[in-house]
Amino acid sequence: MTIIAPSLLSANFANLKKDCDMLNNSQADWFHLDVMDGHFVPNISFGPQIVEAICNSTKKFCDVHLMIEEPEKYIQSFKNAGADNITIHLEACRHLHRTIQQIKSLDLSAGVAINPHTPIDSLKDIIKDIDIACIMSVNPGFGGQTFIQHSINKIKQLRELIDEQLLQVKIEVDGGITLENAATVIEAGADVLVAGNTIFKSPNPIKTIEKLKSI
Repeated sequence: MTIIAPSLLSANFANLKKDCDMLNNSQADWFHLDVMDGHFVPNISFGPQIVEAICNSTKKFCDVHLMIEEPEKYIQSFKNAGADNITIHLEACRHLHRTIQQIKSLDLSAGVAINPHTPIDSLKDIIKDIDIACIMSVNPGFGGQTFIQHSINKIKQLRELIDEQLLQVKIEVDGGITLENAATVIEAGADVLVAGNTIFKSPNPIKTIEKLKSI
């Protein structure tokens, strides 16, 4: 069954505990936490302290997505904050394999994300070393963007790459996920849907999560 990972980037930061409690009482599988540094992406979100507060509020899987430069400098901090998975960007890592091994050495699952312009072939040499491959279906940095349709082809290509090697790598799709396009994304091969505005801006977030989960 598809994993639903609400992105807390779209939560109400003036009442974060309320939104965390809502997710805890929903069918959401993961908490997706987007960390942005204002350099790798043109936005700043939050750091280890907020991640720690969120992780301490739930027993659900905490999926930390580092949209930052030089992520290797901060992996231990996010491990200490309670991350269960750390996803880094291929485009942000000078020594990608080394950084993946750093994450794995801390007994965390490791993910690699690629931006919309980055081809699936760029994952070939490290696909066996990771647990999650994240396709950015919008340009990273801001919530509420429109899904880039070419991402469907990339999901299919990635599904083929994983299946032909009989790997257990999960395909995560992040950006522009709606109730209208979720079925197409899942059919293309996605295992994990990251959704922000679709969930948190809906009149009934718990019901919206339930609908995504049932697709």
